[in-house]
Parts: sequence; structure tokens; C-alpha cells
Amino acid sequence: MKLLAICGSLRAASLNAMLIRAIQRLATADMVIQEFAGMAGLPMFNPDLDACPPASVADFKQQIASADVVLIASPEYAHGITGVMKNALDWTVSSDVFVNKPVMVLNASPRATHADAALREILTVMSAQIIEAASVTVAVIGGGLDEDGIVAHPVIAAQLQAALATARDGWLRQLNQTAPGQG
Repeated sequence: MKLLAICGSLRAASLNAMLIRAIQRLATADMVIQEFAGMAGLPMFNPDLDACPPASVADFKQQIASADVVLIASPEYAHGITGVMKNALDWTVSSDVFVNKPVMVLNASPRATHADAALREILTVMSAQIIEAASVTVAVIGGGLDEDGIVAHPVIAAQLQAALATARDGWLRQLNQTAPGQG
């Protein structure tokens, strides 16, 4: 299973980026989790460029389209998703890359309820299939944990591994439902 991880923070010490790196380490051998590294290179959304998008945008859309599951971890700023996350998602609105795409939403702070709800709403409008049982909030913020600490934390590591297993099961179910000869 190929997962594309998207972090909604450009901050070097981002808890969400640490969470993504930790989940990469916790993944089983049959999972490949690749982080999208081009968030900072996406230009500001301009609908005039949508028909012939910049190369960075075309690459972003292609990576989403080729992923089996998309994993998004984004912080909350001022009761909403970050500008960088909103900008990235805006570039995908007129395409079908999120239509029926299984998505896991990770939240690094139990207090970030507004951004979590807003992100889910945007993804739902774009017809993504949020895997609710694989979308988890983990208490990383305020815990003094770094990437190694997240991986070593028995409760958080188990929660993330269970989320990955649930995402795999959901993806396999969806794959079986759309296989030729099914139905």
C-alpha cells in the first residue's frame, strides 16, 4: 500500500511533521509512506492557471492520484487550517484527485478541533473518502515528545499502528468493491 503524507506546516520543528516521520517508522513492511516535500514550492492558488498548472502543482496532483491512501497532518492556526494547507487543497478542487480517495486525518493536538473539522469538511466537499476509524487525534502537543519519543510511546505508537492497519483494511475493502467482476 502506498500512502502519501501531507503536512500542513512548513515549520522545521513541526509536531505534525514529527508525527508523519514517526508513523513512517511505525508502518509495516507492506506500506510505503512518502511525504510530499513540495508544500513550500506550491504557488498561491490562481484559478487562471488551473488549466495549465505550474509543474509543482501538477506534481502534487500526480502524487495524490498515484497514492492508495492520503494521510494529512495539519496544525490549527486561528481556529482554522493553515494557509499552506488550504492553498494546496485549493489547487486540487477542480480536479478529481480526491474523488473517492481514501484519506486518513491525523491531529497532533486534542485542542485543534476547529482545524480538524474544517479539514474534514473540505475533503468531504471534494468527495474524498475519510477513513474515520483511521483518523486519529494523538496527544503529542505539550508532551515533550520528539519523533523518537512518539515511536517509543506505547499508547501513541499503538494508536498510530492501529490507524495504519485500519487504513489498509479500508483501502483493501474499497479495492475489492471496485475490482472487475465484483458487484
